[in-house]
Amino acid sequence: MEYDEDDFLMISGIQHFSFCPRQWALIHIDQVWDENMKTMEGNIIHENCHNPDFIEKRGEILISRGIRIASRTLGVTGQCDVVEFHRDDGGGRLYGHNGLWLPFPIEYKRGKTKDINADRLQLCCQAMCLEEMLGVSIYQGALYYHETHRREPVELTEPLRQEVRKMLEMMHDYFKRGYIPKVRPKKGCPSCSLKEICLPVICKKKSAQPYYEAMLGSDDV
Repeated sequence: MEYDEDDFLMISGIQHFSFCPRQWALIHIDQVWDENMKTMEGNIIHENCHNPDFIEKRGEILISRGIRIASRTLGVTGQCDVVEFHRDDGGGRLYGHNGLWLPFPIEYKRGKTKDINADRLQLCCQAMCLEEMLGVSIYQGALYYHETHRREPVELTEPLRQEVRKMLEMMHDYFKRGYIPKVRPKKGCPSCSLKEICLPVICKKKSAQPYYEAMLGSDDV
C-alpha cells in the first residue's frame, strides 16, 4: 500500500504519539500548540541542525543537515537533524559525489535518554524513509542528547521497525477519523506544554450521557 502525499503525516509526530496519543492528536489533528521552557529549548537546539546549506566532509564521512525525507509506504514526511554518509560498499550513490555512501541518521534531543522508545521510534522512522529513498539498508543510527552531550547508538532492529509500522497505522486511522483519544493522567503530564489545554483529569470523569438520558428521557417511542 502507498499513501498519497496529501495523507502524509509528520515523522516528528511518532515521538508525540509514543509519549501520549492524546498529545499527538491535539497537535496534529486539532492543530493546538503551546510553548513551555522545554519546547523553546528544543527549538533552539534544532536551529543549527536544520540548516540545509551547512555540509561538511571529514575524511570518508559526509555530514549533511536538514535533509527532507518521505516514505510513500509509511505515509510520512519530515526532516532529519543530521545524517552522516559513510563511504561504504553497501551504500548508495549520492548526487555530486563519487563512490557509495551509507546513511547514519542522528536525531538531536534536549534532556537525556528516556526509558520509553519515543525517540528511538522517531529515529527508526527516519532511517526507514532514507532506506526507501536511497535503496539501501540502514542498521544503526544515534540519538544525541543535549543535557549529557553524548551520542546514544541505536540498533534499528526488526521489532523496533514493526513498532514504527504499527504505530503509524494507528496514527493514520486516528487522523482519518479525526479521533482525539482520552488518556489517564500519568507521570509526564505536569511537564507537557499542553497540560492546560488537554486537561487529562477530565478524561477520568464518567460520561454525562446517562445523566442526560435520565433527566430528559429516552428518544424511543
